[in-house]
Amino acid sequence: MAAIRILFLADTHLGFDLPQRPRVDRRRRGHDFFGNFERALEIAAHESVDVVLHGGDLFYRSRVPASLVQQVFQRLKRFAESGIPVFLVPGNHERSRIPYRMLAFHPGIHVFDRPRTFTIETSGVRTALAGFPYCRHDVRSAFKDLIDCTGWSGMEADINLLCVHHTFEGAAVGPNDYTFRYGTDVAQPDQVPHSFAAVLSGHIHRHQVLTTDLHGRALMVPVLYPGSIERTSFAERHEPKGFMLLEFDAADVSGGVLNKWDFRELPTRPMVVVDLQADGQGGVRLVSEVRRTIDRAPLDAVLRIRIHGFPDEATRVLIGAANLRRLVPVTMNVEVVFADMRRRIGRSSRQTSESVRSAP
Repeated sequence: MAAIRILFLADTHLGFDLPQRPRVDRRRRGHDFFGNFERALEIAAHESVDVVLHGGDLFYRSRVPASLVQQVFQRLKRFAESGIPVFLVPGNHERSRIPYRMLAFHPGIHVFDRPRTFTIETSGVRTALAGFPYCRHDVRSAFKDLIDCTGWSGMEADINLLCVHHTFEGAAVGPNDYTFRYGTDVAQPDQVPHSFAAVLSGHIHRHQVLTTDLHGRALMVPVLYPGSIERTSFAERHEPKGFMLLEFDAADVSGGVLNKWDFRELPTRPMVVVDLQADGQGGVRLVSEVRRTIDRAPLDAVLRIRIHGFPDEATRVLIGAANLRRLVPVTMNVEVVFADMRRRIGRSSRQTSESVRSAP
């Protein structure tokens, strides 16, 4: 049976924690993101996929140096020249457009810069990839019209795929499994025409495949999230990260069918959170606790130490960033958060704002 194989990744956030001129010498997490990006492309070449699809947030924000964009697209161009086309959906971090768009021009790189449909033919299978950039205003109302604007229905194809960067009803995130239900920024999967074989979406950083709606009824079109390639926050510290390998068949079913999918996990550094109590401890003792915490953590850890209570200023200086760097191995990232002091500052700021608003 004729089929197409796709490597699907998203939310690479390239450029995160990777300053051009770093002010301090320490390990940067940005290299972890670039490393996994490279690994995914290497696997794509090794597995001989037909297409690479990036589901959005290629970069970590919209305003990035041109040198970063050039570096990323030089790599993508070399990859596309191997004969595997690359398709990109601009995400919310890029504010719905690829920065320095002229640097992305290449016959093997295709960008969903507006609602549109690309077609590709492999081994006698014609696949239509319809999609649009991140919709920043009320995608719930605009979703169906945006799909229509891609022009997908006018294309003759064996397989139809919808490529977006959005939250769908039923997607879950966070350590408490928060589930998106209703909201102007939440799309409804049952609005996807049944002639699509699948929705391929970025934006949600946890890998998941949605096959039922909020009421447990089967979706006619599954929604696939590869998740991010690296952990972008401590809320994701227990989540595996990677990408997906997909295979679609040009079956008798209109629009094709998802034959199989495989989640490929990428290496990630351990993220560790440790809570320490400041009240009742002198500065030297608290520094010793911090040092022991660092010594017990994995050598390549991304470590967050939360200090509870209200240490005096001298103690805060002792465990401040400048002194902390002398205690931390070069293989590790460590931050100290004064949890209760942050909450107190937050309350003070809100009270001040309320006072200003209520003033005559």
